[in-house]
Amino acid sequence: MVNTCFQCGEYCADKEVDIENKTALCPLCGYKNRFLSMPLFIVGGASGTGKSTVLKELIGNMDNVILLETDIIWQEEFNKPENNYRKFFETWLRIAKNISQSGRPVVLFGAGFGVPENIEPCTERRYFSNINYLNIYCSDDELEKRLIKRPQWRNCQNKEFIDKQKEFNNWVKNYGKEKKPEIDLIDTTNLTLEKTVENVRIWINEKMSNK
Repeated sequence: MVNTCFQCGEYCADKEVDIENKTALCPLCGYKNRFLSMPLFIVGGASGTGKSTVLKELIGNMDNVILLETDIIWQEEFNKPENNYRKFFETWLRIAKNISQSGRPVVLFGAGFGVPENIEPCTERRYFSNINYLNIYCSDDELEKRLIKRPQWRNCQNKEFIDKQKEFNNWVKNYGKEKKPEIDLIDTTNLTLEKTVENVRIWINEKMSNK
């Protein structure tokens, strides 16, 4: 919706965006298309840290945001590591941008979304007032235990997959508060599910109050 000019009908994501005045300039006719510039919330972290479980508990229990699992649209056409899966991330930002025109911000739950270098270069990123990053993590031993307990059909028990998730998990832990954009962290190693869910809820609400 937002990428289509309301005056001439031209489709273009790469409009000249004025975030302060919430307008996107059509390159064809010069019309300033107005849009809602909302914050975007991202909950990331390695497989096994608890993202999907937290999302399941929060769905239906928060009415000020839209909560979405990013894996729901994954298709083989997105599997392009050579360009850092750019189409996948652009597609989700476009979806989130259009949903947020309803007046409620979107919270995306997805592993790679917690890596700013996957998100910040995207064309669609310019339409959000700000992006808030939260990554959840746990100890490597706990991560391995959780992955091994998963159903066999998920193929999470092989060493290569576990080692890859541990590597990402340690990247999360070592990102550092001094880096920009800042990423908030929650260690789920010794937390109950209820406490983890509450911490994520508090984080979303606190960021909402600062939007």
